Amino acid sequence: MNGTVTHTDGTTAPAIVEDVQGRCQGSEFFWLDLDGLDDEATDLLLHGFRFHPLAVEDAEHFGQRPKLDTYDGFTYLVVHGAQATYPSTTIEVHLFYSPGRLVTVHHGQCALIDEARSRFSRHRTDEVSPPEVRALYVVVDTLIDSFFPVLANFDDRIDDIEDAILKEPTEEQLGELFDMKRTLVSLRKVVTPQRDLFASLLSGVATLPGMTPEDERYFRDLYDHLIRISDLVDSYRDLLSGAMDTHISTVSNRLNVVMKQLAIIATVFLPLSFLTGFFGQNFSLLVNHLLVRSWTFWVFGIGLELVAVIGLMVLFRRRGWLGGPTA
Repeated sequence: MNGTVTHTDGTTAPAIVEDVQGRCQGSEFFWLDLDGLDDEATDLLLHGFRFHPLAVEDAEHFGQRPKLDTYDGFTYLVVHGAQATYPSTTIEVHLFYSPGRLVTVHHGQCALIDEARSRFSRHRTDEVSPPEVRALYVVVDTLIDSFFPVLANFDDRIDDIEDAILKEPTEEQLGELFDMKRTLVSLRKVVTPQRDLFASLLSGVATLPGMTPEDERYFRDLYDHLIRISDLVDSYRDLLSGAMDTHISTVSNRLNVVMKQLAIIATVFLPLSFLTGFFGQNFSLLVNHLLVRSWTFWVFGIGLELVAVIGLMVLFRRRGWLGGPTA
């Protein structure tokens, strides 16, 4: 069993099965943080803490949506946070809350749990609230607040990509936009049910034993944070969609400019090809009568082509295809 025990005074110690079982028999608060569940930890939760087998089974299988289940003597929660990496991933924490006890289960090293433990040790004053409520609030608050820096990075990155798209759109930018949108979808999958979870808690549908009206104000603040996070996720998803549309429109406009340039070049060479092809025919009338003097070369061979090119340029200019006034 790999875990840490945090006491009421904020001190910590490695989790030992015999020590935790002894503490389960007493009434003093302690917080047990577990890095995954092995057979030893599972047996401790089932027989030491006497948690319901369904809740322990849920804690063994990660990848669950945020939820709150009430059992006899304890409450089971699944809460998500965000990892400050790029691309961002969510952190899933399972919590067993009961009078005088708090058990958290996660996979791997979790910096957010370490931060919550540090916050709990710094704010270990004698509030009215029991320590298990304060510990639960600190853990959940740390997990929820972890979304804000991630979304702030999204905001900055979206602005940078939009500026880069207007200068020169690339395939790498479009790929990054798709990755960011996929990340926002994964964040929305956990933020929305987590918001609904705390809405049910504050509305009285679900309750936490030992929570006072003063504690409800703190948990209402968590609900307010989740509403802000949910709104930010939806706003950034709209911004990403707008940035993708801008990228596609910019590429399409550049393609239209290229196609217009090619059309102008093809149109200029169309009369030139006709004239050179016509006077290149070996008709006796042309060879023996019209093209026997030097001035005919300058008039028919060069002059007509220059007139055709100049006439087309004037026409393009009047139509605004070359940036001039539109006729």
